[in-house]
Amino acid sequence: MNRISRRKLITSGLAAAAGLSGLAVADRLALRYGLVPPDCRGVYGPGETLTYASQRLLTRHSMAREFPRGMISQDPFANELAPPTDEFKRMQANGFRDWTIAVDGTVERPLSLSIADLHRFPVRSQITEVACEEGWSYIAEWIGTPLSGILHEAGVLPQTRYIVYRGIEPWWWESIDMADALHSQTLITLGMNNGNLPVPFGGPVRLRVPRQIGFKSIKFLVRITATDSLKSFGRGLGSASPEAGYAWWGGI
Repeated sequence: MNRISRRKLITSGLAAAAGLSGLAVADRLALRYGLVPPDCRGVYGPGETLTYASQRLLTRHSMAREFPRGMISQDPFANELAPPTDEFKRMQANGFRDWTIAVDGTVERPLSLSIADLHRFPVRSQITEVACEEGWSYIAEWIGTPLSGILHEAGVLPQTRYIVYRGIEPWWWESIDMADALHSQTLITLGMNNGNLPVPFGGPVRLRVPRQIGFKSIKFLVRITATDSLKSFGRGLGSASPEAGYAWWGGI
Protein backbone atom coordinates (compact mmCIF):
# COMPACT_ATOMS: atom_id res chain seq x y z
CA MET A 1 0.00 0.00 0.00
CA ASN A 2 2.82 2.43 0.84
CA ARG A 3 4.51 1.69 -2.47
CA ILE A 4 1.31 2.35 -4.41
CA SER A 5 0.66 5.52 -2.47
CA ARG A 6 4.18 6.80 -3.10
CA ARG A 7 3.88 6.02 -6.80
CA LYS A 8 0.59 7.92 -7.00
CA LEU A 9 2.13 10.81 -5.10
CA ILE A 10 5.18 11.07 -7.35
CA THR A 11 3.18 10.62 -10.55
CA SER A 12 0.66 13.23 -9.48
CA GLY A 13 3.46 15.61 -8.61
CA LEU A 14 5.17 15.12 -11.96
CA ALA A 15 1.91 15.54 -13.85
CA ALA A 16 0.98 18.67 -11.94
CA ALA A 17 4.41 20.16 -12.50
CA ALA A 18 4.20 19.45 -16.23
CA GLY A 19 0.67 20.82 -16.42
CA LEU A 20 1.89 24.07 -14.94
CA SER A 21 4.89 24.11 -17.29
CA GLY A 22 6.99 23.64 -14.19
CA LEU A 23 9.50 21.26 -15.73
CA ALA A 24 12.11 22.35 -13.21
CA VAL A 25 9.80 21.17 -10.42
CA ALA A 26 9.34 17.83 -12.18
CA ASP A 27 13.10 17.58 -12.53
CA ARG A 28 13.59 18.05 -8.78
CA LEU A 29 10.96 15.39 -8.01
CA ALA A 30 12.62 12.93 -10.36
CA LEU A 31 16.02 13.65 -8.81
CA ARG A 32 14.64 12.98 -5.34
CA TYR A 33 13.49 9.49 -6.38
CA GLY A 34 16.50 8.59 -8.55
CA LEU A 35 14.64 8.84 -11.87
CA VAL A 36 16.88 11.23 -13.77
CA PRO A 37 18.23 9.99 -17.15
CA PRO A 38 21.91 10.55 -17.98
CA ASP A 39 21.05 12.98 -20.80
CA CYS A 40 19.19 15.31 -18.42
CA ARG A 41 21.31 18.35 -19.28
CA GLY A 42 20.63 20.94 -21.96
CA VAL A 43 17.51 22.64 -23.20
CA TYR A 44 15.60 19.35 -23.59
CA GLY A 45 16.84 17.91 -20.29
CA PRO A 46 13.77 18.59 -18.14
CA GLY A 47 11.51 17.10 -20.80
CA GLU A 48 13.69 14.00 -21.06
CA THR A 49 13.57 13.67 -17.29
CA LEU A 50 9.79 14.01 -17.14
CA THR A 51 9.35 11.40 -19.87
CA TYR A 52 11.71 8.88 -18.30
CA ALA A 53 10.44 9.32 -14.74
CA SER A 54 6.79 9.03 -15.76
CA GLN A 55 7.45 5.95 -17.88
CA ARG A 56 9.39 4.22 -15.13
CA LEU A 57 6.73 4.88 -12.53
CA LEU A 58 3.88 3.72 -14.75
CA THR A 59 5.43 0.93 -16.85
CA ARG A 60 8.38 -0.50 -14.90
CA HIS A 61 7.04 -4.07 -15.10
CA SER A 62 5.00 -3.79 -18.30
CA MET A 63 5.48 -6.23 -21.18
CA ALA A 64 6.16 -5.44 -24.81
CA ARG A 65 3.39 -6.80 -27.01
CA GLU A 66 4.01 -10.34 -28.26
CA PHE A 67 2.38 -11.40 -31.53
CA PRO A 68 1.03 -14.68 -32.95
CA ARG A 69 3.30 -16.55 -35.36
CA GLY A 70 1.05 -15.67 -38.29
CA MET A 71 2.02 -12.00 -37.93
CA ILE A 72 5.77 -12.53 -38.45
CA SER A 73 6.92 -10.21 -41.25
CA GLN A 74 7.64 -12.07 -44.47
CA ASP A 75 10.34 -9.69 -45.73
CA PRO A 76 11.81 -7.84 -42.71
CA PHE A 77 14.08 -4.86 -43.31
CA ALA A 78 17.58 -5.43 -41.95
CA ASN A 79 18.79 -1.81 -42.09
CA GLU A 80 22.16 -0.70 -43.42
CA LEU A 81 25.34 -2.42 -42.20
CA ALA A 82 28.86 -1.07 -42.08
CA PRO A 83 31.27 -3.09 -44.24
CA PRO A 84 32.44 -6.13 -42.23
CA THR A 85 35.94 -5.92 -40.83
CA ASP A 86 38.63 -8.49 -41.59
CA GLU A 87 38.25 -9.76 -38.02
CA PHE A 88 34.51 -10.26 -38.51
CA LYS A 89 35.06 -12.07 -41.82
CA ARG A 90 37.58 -14.39 -40.18
CA MET A 91 35.21 -15.31 -37.35
CA GLN A 92 32.31 -15.74 -39.76
CA ALA A 93 34.41 -18.12 -41.89
CA ASN A 94 34.83 -20.51 -38.95
CA GLY A 95 31.21 -20.36 -37.87
CA PHE A 96 31.81 -17.74 -35.14
CA ARG A 97 33.44 -20.32 -32.89
CA ASP A 98 35.92 -17.64 -31.74
CA TRP A 99 33.24 -15.05 -30.94
CA THR A 100 33.15 -14.09 -27.27
CA ILE A 101 31.16 -11.72 -25.09
CA ALA A 102 32.95 -10.15 -22.14
CA VAL A 103 30.90 -9.45 -19.01
CA ASP A 104 32.68 -7.11 -16.61
CA GLY A 105 32.35 -4.01 -14.43
CA THR A 106 30.58 -4.11 -11.07
CA VAL A 107 30.33 -7.91 -10.95
CA GLU A 108 31.77 -10.54 -8.65
CA ARG A 109 32.78 -12.90 -11.46
CA PRO A 110 33.81 -11.38 -14.81
CA LEU A 111 32.91 -13.71 -17.67
CA SER A 112 34.05 -14.47 -21.20
CA LEU A 113 31.27 -16.34 -22.99
CA SER A 114 31.49 -18.08 -26.35
CA ILE A 115 28.47 -18.80 -28.52
CA ALA A 116 28.61 -22.39 -27.27
CA ASP A 117 28.57 -21.11 -23.67
CA LEU A 118 25.49 -19.01 -24.36
CA HIS A 119 23.64 -22.03 -25.73
CA ARG A 120 23.97 -23.68 -22.31
CA PHE A 121 21.73 -21.06 -20.67
CA PRO A 122 17.92 -21.39 -20.58
CA VAL A 123 16.27 -20.61 -23.91
CA ARG A 124 13.35 -18.27 -24.38
CA SER A 125 11.62 -17.10 -27.55
CA GLN A 126 9.37 -14.14 -28.22
CA ILE A 127 7.61 -12.70 -31.25
CA THR A 128 8.00 -8.95 -30.90
CA GLU A 129 8.28 -5.87 -33.07
CA VAL A 130 11.40 -3.90 -33.90
CA ALA A 131 10.35 -0.26 -34.25
CA CYS A 132 12.96 2.08 -35.73
CA GLU A 133 13.17 5.79 -34.99
CA GLU A 134 13.25 6.30 -38.78
CA GLY A 135 9.66 5.05 -39.07
CA TRP A 136 9.94 1.44 -40.28
CA SER A 137 9.21 -1.70 -38.28
CA TYR A 138 8.90 -5.47 -38.56
CA ILE A 139 7.80 -8.42 -36.44
CA ALA A 140 10.07 -11.42 -35.89
CA GLU A 141 10.62 -14.34 -33.58
CA TRP A 142 13.71 -13.85 -31.42
CA ILE A 143 15.35 -16.82 -29.72
CA GLY A 144 17.93 -16.49 -26.97
CA THR A 145 18.55 -16.36 -23.27
CA PRO A 146 17.43 -13.64 -20.84
CA LEU A 147 20.13 -11.09 -20.04
CA SER A 148 19.11 -11.41 -16.38
CA GLY A 149 20.49 -14.96 -16.27
CA ILE A 150 23.87 -13.84 -17.59
CA LEU A 151 24.00 -11.04 -15.03
CA HIS A 152 23.10 -13.48 -12.27
CA GLU A 153 25.89 -15.80 -13.38
CA ALA A 154 28.36 -12.89 -13.22
CA GLY A 155 27.10 -11.83 -9.80
CA VAL A 156 26.07 -8.24 -10.41
CA LEU A 157 26.82 -6.13 -7.35
CA PRO A 158 24.01 -4.29 -5.51
CA GLN A 159 25.26 -0.80 -6.43
CA THR A 160 24.83 -1.47 -10.16
CA ARG A 161 22.43 0.97 -11.81
CA TYR A 162 23.09 0.51 -15.53
CA ILE A 163 24.25 -2.04 -18.06
CA VAL A 164 26.47 -0.71 -20.86
CA TYR A 165 26.81 -2.86 -23.98
CA ARG A 166 28.79 -2.65 -27.20
CA GLY A 167 28.88 -4.31 -30.58
CA ILE A 168 31.90 -5.10 -32.70
CA GLU A 169 31.64 -1.59 -34.16
CA PRO A 170 33.22 0.35 -31.26
CA TRP A 171 31.70 3.71 -32.17
CA TRP A 172 28.16 2.59 -31.29
CA TRP A 173 27.31 1.69 -27.72
CA GLU A 174 24.19 1.75 -25.60
CA SER A 175 23.05 1.37 -22.00
CA ILE A 176 19.87 0.49 -20.17
CA ASP A 177 18.81 0.77 -16.55
CA MET A 178 18.33 -2.28 -14.36
CA ALA A 179 14.56 -2.33 -14.89
CA ASP A 180 15.16 -3.19 -18.55
CA ALA A 181 18.30 -5.24 -17.93
CA LEU A 182 16.46 -7.62 -15.57
CA HIS A 183 13.21 -7.66 -17.55
CA SER A 184 12.18 -11.12 -18.75
CA GLN A 185 11.86 -9.97 -22.38
CA THR A 186 15.39 -8.55 -22.66
CA LEU A 187 17.29 -11.29 -24.48
CA ILE A 188 20.78 -12.08 -25.65
CA THR A 189 19.52 -13.26 -29.01
CA LEU A 190 21.11 -16.11 -30.95
CA GLY A 191 18.26 -17.04 -33.29
CA MET A 192 15.56 -15.51 -35.44
CA ASN A 193 12.47 -17.12 -36.98
CA ASN A 194 13.47 -20.71 -36.08
CA GLY A 195 17.03 -20.35 -37.41
CA ASN A 196 20.37 -18.86 -36.42
CA LEU A 197 20.44 -15.08 -36.20
CA PRO A 198 21.38 -13.86 -39.71
CA VAL A 199 24.33 -11.48 -40.01
CA PRO A 200 22.24 -8.64 -41.52
CA PHE A 201 20.09 -8.76 -38.36
CA GLY A 202 23.04 -8.75 -35.97
CA GLY A 203 24.28 -12.34 -36.04
CA PRO A 204 25.81 -14.19 -34.41
CA VAL A 205 24.48 -12.46 -31.27
CA ARG A 206 22.42 -9.37 -30.59
CA LEU A 207 20.91 -7.79 -27.49
CA ARG A 208 17.16 -7.51 -27.96
CA VAL A 209 15.35 -4.91 -25.82
CA PRO A 210 11.75 -5.02 -27.08
CA ARG A 211 10.45 -2.34 -24.70
CA GLN A 212 12.79 0.19 -26.32
CA ILE A 213 13.17 1.74 -29.77
CA GLY A 214 15.25 -0.21 -32.30
CA PHE A 215 18.64 1.44 -31.77
CA LYS A 216 18.75 -0.02 -28.24
CA SER A 217 18.90 -3.56 -29.67
CA ILE A 218 22.57 -3.45 -30.66
CA LYS A 219 23.88 -5.91 -33.23
CA PHE A 220 27.10 -7.98 -33.05
CA LEU A 221 27.28 -7.95 -29.24
CA VAL A 222 30.79 -8.28 -27.77
CA ARG A 223 30.79 -6.62 -24.33
CA ILE A 224 28.41 -6.12 -21.39
CA THR A 225 29.56 -3.85 -18.57
CA ALA A 226 27.74 -3.34 -15.27
CA THR A 227 28.26 0.07 -13.68
CA ASP A 228 26.96 2.35 -10.96
CA SER A 229 27.50 5.49 -13.07
CA LEU A 230 27.58 6.44 -16.75
CA LYS A 231 29.69 9.57 -16.30
CA SER A 232 32.92 7.91 -17.43
CA PHE A 233 31.42 6.41 -20.60
CA GLY A 234 31.69 8.51 -23.73
CA ARG A 235 30.47 12.06 -23.08
CA GLY A 236 28.51 10.99 -20.02
CA LEU A 237 25.13 11.09 -21.79
CA GLY A 238 24.43 7.39 -21.37
CA SER A 239 25.06 6.08 -24.88
CA ALA A 240 25.91 6.97 -28.45
CA SER A 241 22.24 7.77 -29.07
CA PRO A 242 22.13 11.17 -27.31
CA GLU A 243 25.63 11.88 -28.58
CA ALA A 244 24.15 11.53 -32.09
CA GLY A 245 21.08 13.67 -31.32
CA TYR A 246 18.59 11.06 -30.12
CA ALA A 247 17.28 10.57 -26.59
CA TRP A 248 18.87 8.05 -24.22
CA TRP A 249 15.44 6.80 -23.12
CA GLY A 250 13.76 5.11 -26.08
CA GLY A 251 10.76 3.48 -24.42
CA ILE A 252 7.85 2.44 -26.63
